[in-house]
Amino acid sequence: MFDKLDFTLEKYDELSSKASDPDVIANQPEWQRIMREMGELEPVVKAYSSYKSDRQALADIEEMLNAGGLAADEKELFKDELSELQAKISAAEDELRVLMLPRDPNDERNVILEIRAGTGGEEASLFAGDLLRMYIRYTERIGWKTEILDLNQTELGGVKEAELLINGRGAYSRLKYESGVHRVQRVPETEASGRIHTSAATVAVLPEVDDVEVTIDPNDVRVDVYRSSGHGGQSVNTTDSAVRLTHMPTGLVVSIQDEKSQIKNKDKAFKVLRARLYDLEQQKQQREQSDARKSMVGSGDRSERIRTYNFPQGRVSDHRIGLTLYKLPAFMDGDLNEVIDALITNDRAEKLKAFGDA
Repeated sequence: MFDKLDFTLEKYDELSSKASDPDVIANQPEWQRIMREMGELEPVVKAYSSYKSDRQALADIEEMLNAGGLAADEKELFKDELSELQAKISAAEDELRVLMLPRDPNDERNVILEIRAGTGGEEASLFAGDLLRMYIRYTERIGWKTEILDLNQTELGGVKEAELLINGRGAYSRLKYESGVHRVQRVPETEASGRIHTSAATVAVLPEVDDVEVTIDPNDVRVDVYRSSGHGGQSVNTTDSAVRLTHMPTGLVVSIQDEKSQIKNKDKAFKVLRARLYDLEQQKQQREQSDARKSMVGSGDRSERIRTYNFPQGRVSDHRIGLTLYKLPAFMDGDLNEVIDALITNDRAEKLKAFGDA
């Protein structure tokens, strides 16, 4: 571990030197990449520097105690300080083990969050709308910024599909566990007999990527423009402002109609397309590294049921870690931290175990 930590310090110093190079500063994308990488290494560098300082202090005290010639009261003071430093160093080693776990390179990125109504008809669309509001409330609590890229609603106010851009440091590190199938159990407002219905919505959490990270050949994309529509297919403006992109090599289709400007819709559509292409490549790499996937909390697969929201009982259950909370109203109001923190803790525990076995 300490060889890796020394290498990390050397890498940080090298990046710091590059970041102050005028030629690098002039190349803003490269400078931003370096600063982002330094930001990712900084917690490790600070923790390891503090650890090394404490180790040196410990060695100095041990040397003085071994040299002798100390008065009894001085010896007791040094012994107390020695004991405190030993406890501090032990805790720091545990922290460093966590910090040195393989990092998800996307953790500090912004997020494109996609929600789609699944099985269950109109009730599934209403639940998808509830999930959209839940995530927006969560981002408000955290202090992140959100922008709706696209929103396709039903006549009753439900959501067929929605695209949400979430800007905030570490957004992906916390929201990546939300990918999968979310199931709801409740009595629909339209259900006269009071029977509980089960429906579902899928959530996909994609890291936002820059133009330079995913290059799209314009010849690979068919761009169609059409008139955007509102509820029930009703036209909401008189120009062909909606944009549909079809990436022919993969078959991916992105439609954006949220803005009245065709140019803005096209920009947003390419942003989503880049994120989806990046996600496809990541999934390919993860399939090739199946051992690494075993250390994750769930696979993040869109087909995997990750959570159930039971309204009659007021509970939310995360099936990946066996956690059930009886605080559904607060959860739907964006109070997600207890579950997300538990998922992160479990993820780290699994990775530490794998790290120790390696």
